[in-house]
Amino acid sequence: MDITTKNADTSPHPPQPPAVEQKRAARGATRLGDRIFLGLSRGSGILLLAIMAAIAIFLTYRAVNAISKDEGNFLTTFEWNANLNPPVFGIAVLAFGTVVSSVIAMAIAVPVAVAIALFLTHYAPRRLSGPIAYVIDLLAAVPSIVYGLWGAMILVPNMNGLFGWLNDYLGWTGIFSWEEGAPRSMLTVGILLAIMILPVITNVSREVFRQTPRMNEEAALALGATRWEVIRMAVLPFGRSGVISASMLGLGRALGETMAVATVLSPSFLIQTSLLDPGGGTFAQNIAAKFGEASEYGRDALIASGLVLFVITLVVNGAARAIIARRAEYSGANA
Repeated sequence: MDITTKNADTSPHPPQPPAVEQKRAARGATRLGDRIFLGLSRGSGILLLAIMAAIAIFLTYRAVNAISKDEGNFLTTFEWNANLNPPVFGIAVLAFGTVVSSVIAMAIAVPVAVAIALFLTHYAPRRLSGPIAYVIDLLAAVPSIVYGLWGAMILVPNMNGLFGWLNDYLGWTGIFSWEEGAPRSMLTVGILLAIMILPVITNVSREVFRQTPRMNEEAALALGATRWEVIRMAVLPFGRSGVISASMLGLGRALGETMAVATVLSPSFLIQTSLLDPGGGTFAQNIAAKFGEASEYGRDALIASGLVLFVITLVVNGAARAIIARRAEYSGANA
């Protein structure tokens, strides 16, 4: 009997070197399912880039055709008469209105949405947080035209009290002076946009706050922190990147909102110093209002304004990604 051979067969296998494990992983990555998934993922990314490039080329081509014949300054002219001969149009009022209404909406919606998300995740009892979260989810799916009709029939007729109060106490600033006109102004549009983007920001922030590591909160509680101190030291730093992302989603909807703004706003090509005076306009509202009756050249002019909105949206998304990249190492999301 060969004792040496028997002992060799029954001895445990030695640990595999890392190179062997890497080779096995590489063989696994070349299986049919992995190759199909890799191809689909890569193809989807390339398709998205191709679509974005096609949109940019189309907008640029039509915009150059319109701007080359514009008798006014495209960036500074306070007028939109693209159907005249010669045509005169500019985006100064539209850019001002789009930025101002979006800033108002973000200033109102983001703090309220974060407060609601914190209440649902850390203060509300479970039997109450569930129905509230369900209602917020439903609000996120309401079409914008419904918000616009609600704004025209309910919000606008009830804004006189708020406008009067702002005029009485803050009218001296000039920003909130009011001359008893119809409350179809940039402030009304900003409030309506805030209501529209509130569910989106709330839903994303709520899901981010729920992902806060439990041991971080328990460690803060073990050190004697109150519930608010736990939120301030553990929850908010962890969810900062997610809240920024949610805010950018809301900002994107506010920048591009069309029907709701067109229903509530009294459009005019004037820049009002007061947020309570009627008038103004946005890119999306102007395109929706004028596209149907515009000539072929007028449509090119509207597409040129759409190109500006496209660029603004890309800049906003790029800035958001840069902020998130800078904050990621402090958020704990990669821990």
